[in-house]
Amino acid sequence: MADDTRPEGTTGGGPLSGVLVADFSRILAGPYTTMLLADLGAEVIKVEGPGGDDTRSWMPPVRDEVSTYYLGINRGKRSIALDLRDEADAGAARELARRADVLIENLKPGGMDRFGLDYASVRETNPGVVYASISGFGTGPGRNVPGYDLMVQAISGLMSLTGDPEGPPYRAGISVFDVMAGNHAAIGILAALRHRDATGRGQHVEVNLLSSALTGLVNHSSAYAAGGVVPYRMGNAHPSVFPYEPLPTADHDLIVAAANDGQFRKLCEVLGIPEAADDPRFARNADRTANREELRPLLTERLKRRGALEWFELLVEAGVPSGPINTIDGGFAMAERFGLEPVVEVGEGDRAVPTTRHPIRFSETPAAYRLPPPRLDEHGEELRAWLAAPEAADAAGTSGEHGEERR
Repeated sequence: MADDTRPEGTTGGGPLSGVLVADFSRILAGPYTTMLLADLGAEVIKVEGPGGDDTRSWMPPVRDEVSTYYLGINRGKRSIALDLRDEADAGAARELARRADVLIENLKPGGMDRFGLDYASVRETNPGVVYASISGFGTGPGRNVPGYDLMVQAISGLMSLTGDPEGPPYRAGISVFDVMAGNHAAIGILAALRHRDATGRGQHVEVNLLSSALTGLVNHSSAYAAGGVVPYRMGNAHPSVFPYEPLPTADHDLIVAAANDGQFRKLCEVLGIPEAADDPRFARNADRTANREELRPLLTERLKRRGALEWFELLVEAGVPSGPINTIDGGFAMAERFGLEPVVEVGEGDRAVPTTRHPIRFSETPAAYRLPPPRLDEHGEELRAWLAAPEAADAAGTSGEHGEERR
């Protein structure tokens, strides 16, 4: 191999080029984190049990008999199947952990201990490792509670805020806190790598879904923490801003988000009711919010004279935030219209998979999409051979005190 410290063919460009990630996570939060890191150049080795990541079987929908759920969060990685109950496989996993710059796992707290893959054990042979753990409810009294996004949406209070005021609580349409925790884990890993660059020392980065949820509730969590107010379900309305919700037009509802006084004045001008912006009941946001039931019919009477897309064009041109309520295909079409190129194809030939573009754009080090989502154990043979040759890696200087030589 050109580089004995890396599996053959993994070295590529990007701001995280040369960073080796041992990915012991599964389902969503951890795999989403490691996909983001892979897009930025990290070499990610996805360690799966003999049955593979759970999401491989979460179908429909499917593409070429593979779950689109799995395909959406696992590009850029290499897969090796290891049964950690088997000592030989567990030994290979420990060797991977010894060589890694980053290890990420999302077993229940303590789940890695029985394999000698907990942070304390990995740190003994790899002091420079950045070890990231994602749990549902932390390592205290909630450590044994399984961490599924739906549970956290319920426990955190999000479901109490979602849905019609007269109806039952609803979950969000996506696993919002898994994604949020995945983003928080990525931020934590990058910060810890920066710290290691400065000091040579690794550390344990811990993220839990409930903490991600509470910070992600932003104004609602602040309402309670700072004001002692328990927010309630308001459907699509906003508790502190109006208009900031769907409003009916001649055909479909349109989101109108006039979140400040200047935007409201422009809205009134486009709708042909400029006098409403000077009405003392509506002049300031606090007034509009307090008098929303009086203002809403004035707005909807005007909006019902044209269709949603026609109003969208007029309002956006005037600088008023608004938007049609699309299905997912419409969202992709709008992104195409705005030049965002939302779909990237990863792989070639019959392995080509359309996936959603990395969300961050870099002027100097753009995201790259080097590998399609791997088949289970697709790279197992080459990775086992690499892990079975620790002497070659040691000779290349991969076991330094703080791991600097691995970078």
